[in-house]
Amino acid sequence: MSTLAGSHVALGQTTNSDPAAEEADIPFALPKSGPFNAADIKVENSQAIANWFRSGHADAAAEAFRHWDEDEEIQPACATCHAGEGFRAFHGLDGSKPGVIENPIDIGGVVDCGTCHNAGLAEITEVQFPSGLMHPVQGVEASCMTCHQGRTAGVTVSKAIADMDTDTPNAELRFVNPHYATAAATWLGGYGGAGYHYDGRDYSGRFFHARPVSTCNSCHEPHTLEIAFEPCLTCHQADSMQDIRISRQSYSGTGDTSVGIRSDIQANAALLLDTVKSYAKDVTGVPMVYDGNRYPYFFTDANGDGVVDQAEGKPVAYNGWTPRSLRAAYNWKLVTSDPGNYAHNPHYALELLYDSIEDLSGPLGIDMGSLDLLR
Repeated sequence: MSTLAGSHVALGQTTNSDPAAEEADIPFALPKSGPFNAADIKVENSQAIANWFRSGHADAAAEAFRHWDEDEEIQPACATCHAGEGFRAFHGLDGSKPGVIENPIDIGGVVDCGTCHNAGLAEITEVQFPSGLMHPVQGVEASCMTCHQGRTAGVTVSKAIADMDTDTPNAELRFVNPHYATAAATWLGGYGGAGYHYDGRDYSGRFFHARPVSTCNSCHEPHTLEIAFEPCLTCHQADSMQDIRISRQSYSGTGDTSVGIRSDIQANAALLLDTVKSYAKDVTGVPMVYDGNRYPYFFTDANGDGVVDQAEGKPVAYNGWTPRSLRAAYNWKLVTSDPGNYAHNPHYALELLYDSIEDLSGPLGIDMGSLDLLR
């Protein structure tokens, strides 16, 4: 008897010479062939994946991930936050040297699972901000803080305007863009140094909120990115997050304390932008137009007709910046680049807006007292 036959006997199988009978008695080690229905396969974290697919982090059609399609690659300076592969390369989670992306990253990526769930995040203990600050982080905080800190800081503006006359236009000056979705920069406030800080002024530091609300995930569902309003009602009475007010005083000069602090921030931001435009027209003599839909947002309007000047078929970037107008415009853009500023750090946002308006009011002859603003 062969060894194979002996094995069959040992397994309690027949030694019948009929091949079909022998095959029928052999136990299956693998499942029977398909077809299989993927929907029937249980996935433990399927809800988290579905939530992520609905979020902005997974929106592969968004400008944040499609901007480089024509180039067919994402430049290293942008790849850290605009592709999961770039994030891992920047922090050395792919085995490369941390702190730098050596080569362009392929297009088509998003903020994927590996951006926030990579085991190597546990080894990242601090994240550097554009101001130079090294901020301590734990776990997934490294992802949030890396990509929502902006790309410039107040020191960037200070270096750009160093040794220049405050109110003399300089054609070499260019708008300094803090970038977008700068929630982490707002949250850290003066400690993070994101804004341009005027001499002789103190600025609110990190906004600790209430003790249980101490991390990004304290408020934001990590996959949908949505915010649950109900926990806010533990301490606040309001119909929505935007209606929450943190002070009995009006910061915008309206005297209306029935609205959320968000309204005060928005009103002062609108006033600052108008003041920047007035300064450009009346002090430097180079009117400007703001267009939030195209970079660099501020454009020249030499004849003051409200239409952006064109040169060779292209819009003319604003070329009448002075140190005074540039630093004010930078603070305006920083505050308005974080739509959640009223929750992340309303104190810091109001301080930056007030100081910028006050700085412009001097050469414009505006009496700050008449505005009834509060810092």
